[in-house]
Amino acid sequence: MQLKNVIESPCGLRFMLDKLELQSGFARRWLLDSPMMTRAEEIVASYQELHCFTDFLQRVDTLYINTLCHKLCDLKDIRTTIRNLYQGTVLDDIELFEVKHLALLAADVKKLLAQHGMDKAVEIPDLDEVINILDPDGMKIATFYIYDSYNDRLKELRALMRRHPDQQDELLLQAGEIEEEVRTKLSKRLHPFATAIEQAQTALALIDVDVARARQVQDMGLCFPALSQDGTSQYDDMFHPQVQEALASRGRSFQPVSIAYGMEPTLITGANMGGKTVVLKTLTLCQWLFQFGFGIPAAAARIAIKDEIHFCIGDDQSVEKGLSSFAAEMKNIDAVIKASRENKKLLALIDEPARTTNPTEGAALVSALLRVLAGRDMSLVMTTHYDIEPGEARCLRVKGFENGSMDYTLVEVQDGEAPHEALNIAQSLGIDSEWIDQARALLQAAPGKNNHC
Repeated sequence: MQLKNVIESPCGLRFMLDKLELQSGFARRWLLDSPMMTRAEEIVASYQELHCFTDFLQRVDTLYINTLCHKLCDLKDIRTTIRNLYQGTVLDDIELFEVKHLALLAADVKKLLAQHGMDKAVEIPDLDEVINILDPDGMKIATFYIYDSYNDRLKELRALMRRHPDQQDELLLQAGEIEEEVRTKLSKRLHPFATAIEQAQTALALIDVDVARARQVQDMGLCFPALSQDGTSQYDDMFHPQVQEALASRGRSFQPVSIAYGMEPTLITGANMGGKTVVLKTLTLCQWLFQFGFGIPAAAARIAIKDEIHFCIGDDQSVEKGLSSFAAEMKNIDAVIKASRENKKLLALIDEPARTTNPTEGAALVSALLRVLAGRDMSLVMTTHYDIEPGEARCLRVKGFENGSMDYTLVEVQDGEAPHEALNIAQSLGIDSEWIDQARALLQAAPGKNNHC
């Protein structure tokens, strides 16, 4: 699973990527191509590296960081050239320029990082020999042509062309043949360095990404997560950066939420507008961020590694597949059930399943889903506003409407009954009082039929 495969998840992952201050287009493409980490050692190493760069940003001055970032702006995608080098193709002048440019850039960035002891944080291969091959005059200028220094006869021919313009065509032909011989020799000399050149390009992209992620940690107030060893994930004062930014633009603040879940099903109940969907989006976002090596939007976090992450949310109507919202939702949840039978560490986050069908059947489907998935080797967090029998599930409830405002704190309860607060919330929104009064009258006349907020 690569980052580009999940970037459009409705959890807000694209928002986080768009907020990264990456300097080069190649670094962004490299990041999108990066695979989800599923091994503890690679996740630990990734966060150690990120921690190193975050400390680095705190102890160096802004001018130095700006200089480094300015250098990283010059990183180009030369993967096609590197592939040609691996294959033994004779490189043309543009490709030779690309290799020289990358080698000089790698040397400059390595020197900059070494000034503050950061050259070991991300290893950049030594490409000095590549520079010597492509810069025979030692000018250290990021341009390239077939220099006179490569061939004495070529130097003579070029001098003759300047003195005898009437012989230009013949001399150009002879010079061209020699230049092609030089390109062939240069390509052969560079061939053994193909791996080092590729590693240098990757290292520079990683440095660009690490600096951007470290800046994001500082700017957004993100934390470094601990690795859970027992399958339990826990978040203290978790927040959703995109929702937080949207609220701040309207002069409102985001209420952080603390939550923990393990291998038993966790059911979150609450009325509509109770913040349940935001909790699921944030949990999904945090899991993806964790397994791609980003800072986590929480005061503290301890997260379990998962092999697969399934996020089923809202209206997933598919025009292309001819599926209704309900059909698309059932297909997505069916995929979770099938995946739960495989020998994988699974996290499923399901928001308001069966919300688009009638309350009686909807409540039955939700209860049945809990029973089916209970006891499976997986983590399940599911929200609902139906009153259901939770079975073996742990039940959390949004604290709800208090003193004229919503309290989004999650509290543990003993059953799956959802609070009936829809009318109170509607009233707080200034909805027409006649409508609300009529609804209250109907509820009082048939209280036993209120099975869904």
